[in-house]
Amino acid sequence: MKLLFDLFPVILFFIAFKYSEKNPEFAVDWVGTLLGGAAVDIRQAPILLATIVVIVATVAQIVWVRWRHGKVDKMLWVSLALVVVFGGMTLIFQNENFIKWKPTILYWIFAGSMAFASIVMKKNAIKTMLGEQLKLPDAVWQRLNLAWIGFFLIMGVVNLVVAFNFPTDTWVNFKLFGGMGLMFVFILAQGALLSKYVEEEK
Repeated sequence: MKLLFDLFPVILFFIAFKYSEKNPEFAVDWVGTLLGGAAVDIRQAPILLATIVVIVATVAQIVWVRWRHGKVDKMLWVSLALVVVFGGMTLIFQNENFIKWKPTILYWIFAGSMAFASIVMKKNAIKTMLGEQLKLPDAVWQRLNLAWIGFFLIMGVVNLVVAFNFPTDTWVNFKLFGGMGLMFVFILAQGALLSKYVEEEK
């Protein structure tokens, strides 16, 4: 359930783009209206409407978390800032390249913050999150942390490769299914590696 909630803006982005792609006139009308009557390139209309939807969805997500839990995770604020900045530039310039950079920047911020915490603050982000559930040797925690840093760095590169070498429709599909699929495979691989430590603990 939490996974679906976390993916809520991305799922709505996907739905809005797919619907607009089949009904570009609908997207042109709505985007033009929401942008104060600005002329809209019909070729850019689907991604522009999807961008508006993902900005609104991310704001709604944060409002819900704030209302329900009273505190919003820092990375959710970072995600909102990125989607507003890059989404805003996408709308202003009617250029999809800006929003395509957003996932990569977010992935690299994840990697950079984890590396900074490890090198400068001497804190292991993965151990901080999972230390109460798992008892692992420090060397294993360190490898896990490095693995996640590497994963986020690679995901940022993969996003750029797909975004700028394939049609926008392919990138939108990858943004939802590809990113989620690679994350799932990565977590499964880590689970397999950690299973022996869990068995030893039992």
